Amino acid sequence: MSRDRLYRTTALAAGLLLASSVWAQEIKQGGAMTVTYKDDVSTLDPAIGYDWQNWSMIKSLFDGLMDYAPGTTDLVPDLAESYTLSDDGLTYTFKLRDGVTFHNGRPLTAEDIAYSINRVVRPETQSPGAGFFGMIEGFDAVASGAAQELSGIRIVDPRTIEFKLSAPNATFLHVMAINFAHAVPREEVERYGQDFGKHPVGTGAFKLEEWTLGQRVVFARNENYYRQGLPRLDRIVFEVGQEPLVALLRLQRGEVDILGDGIPPAKFLEVMESPEWRDNVVEGGQLHTGYVTMNVNVPPFDNKLVRQAVNHAINKDRVIRIINGRAVPANQPLPPAMPGYDPDFEGYPYDPEKAKSLLAEAGLADGFTTELFAMNTDPNPRIAQAIQQDLAAVGIKAELKTLAQANVIAAGGEPTGAPMIWSGGMAWIADFPDPSNFYGPILGCAGAVPGGWNWSWYCNEALDAKAAQADAMVDPAKAEERLALWREIYAEVMADAPWAPVFNEQRFTMRGDRLGGPDAIFVDPVHIPVHYDEVYAKDAQ
Repeated sequence: MSRDRLYRTTALAAGLLLASSVWAQEIKQGGAMTVTYKDDVSTLDPAIGYDWQNWSMIKSLFDGLMDYAPGTTDLVPDLAESYTLSDDGLTYTFKLRDGVTFHNGRPLTAEDIAYSINRVVRPETQSPGAGFFGMIEGFDAVASGAAQELSGIRIVDPRTIEFKLSAPNATFLHVMAINFAHAVPREEVERYGQDFGKHPVGTGAFKLEEWTLGQRVVFARNENYYRQGLPRLDRIVFEVGQEPLVALLRLQRGEVDILGDGIPPAKFLEVMESPEWRDNVVEGGQLHTGYVTMNVNVPPFDNKLVRQAVNHAINKDRVIRIINGRAVPANQPLPPAMPGYDPDFEGYPYDPEKAKSLLAEAGLADGFTTELFAMNTDPNPRIAQAIQQDLAAVGIKAELKTLAQANVIAAGGEPTGAPMIWSGGMAWIADFPDPSNFYGPILGCAGAVPGGWNWSWYCNEALDAKAAQADAMVDPAKAEERLALWREIYAEVMADAPWAPVFNEQRFTMRGDRLGGPDAIFVDPVHIPVHYDEVYAKDAQ
């Protein structure tokens, strides 16, 4: 990430105001929007919710100390009015905005921020986001149940909170922007207990008005939201139980405004080629990479030459055609939209003859037999079959194991459970826009543990040390140096080739004619899939 941007918040805010003024004449306040989903929402508790469906819904109900400028990966203060960082890079002090209230009318205080983060880390909450706060002093004690509060959090006064880290960490401000760091009121959590996720109360632009299980969720404007002019809409209706094909027909009839599940694959080309509807499709990059893992614990993938051969063997363009061109070829772990991506890195071009040569050099001129695991939901079996054919062309006979997602994940989490995995359908989408998030969980030694997400079981302690060095570079003057170090790290990863990156999936959203707003907010890289706060209705009265 470009760390210097974090310290230019005044200039950025001025730029956002200028950008807003460009389309201010079009914006109308009021109106409603209807979004469809096939499945019901699991939870709206920011400590628990961790799927693409509820991610942006939670972001519209709650706020954190930091956020991202609409449609970008630029960090800006949110509930924080300002912050400072100590010279040693260990202590962040945040000053809260005045006048922020929860949906129940109570003012936000620093105690609410401390309570919310401590709640996520406590084992009884069973939050999937607890580990994100591991850099705060006292994490191990709270995570183990030995303490109830992080010793590294100190409330200075009702509007000032201090965080002390165990070591400098350049990702900390990003962590303060993820949903797990969003503020919740203690009294409402204690009132509803485990049902808080069905009765969410936050400080966000919208508040929950209705939740009829299996039918719909309704958000209403928060009239007391601290950001003037937001949200644009008076109401959002999320209709669940809607088959994607039916939802598309309803959008074309003007009954639906956003397809939450996206354009149905069977209709994608028809929509894209339709003069009537193609202009309603919005496309944008996302922080995603689909890849094939090779388990370095399982022969012959313990041989780097074999892993490099697999990289040369896969025809990425053919794989992308299977999904109707909804991706771009990947040549490195980081996606193009991620800070630190190296546009000059060439990777491994499709070259079957080179693949055969490398296999011969590895003593496997006659090839070998292995297994390729993949999720059994379309189009993943078809993608895996294409990869299987590419491997067969160079002498690698891979038996396909298409299983339920949970079973593939379980196999990947065992030291010798899966020789190869096509990650599609489970591929990594960044939790926050920083190159560190694509390393630690899925390529670092910390992720190469039973139940972890490093399915290649690749562990390079020298690269881990470089990654720790990069994360400790919090000085904005070293922003470019930090990104250059991450480029070195990923270049070394690709030389070792524990993965074969295949594609970076593009996000496609289809919006109805009634909706207005810049395209970037409909394919927002952080508020997945849509930045609901910024959408407006053209026909609002």
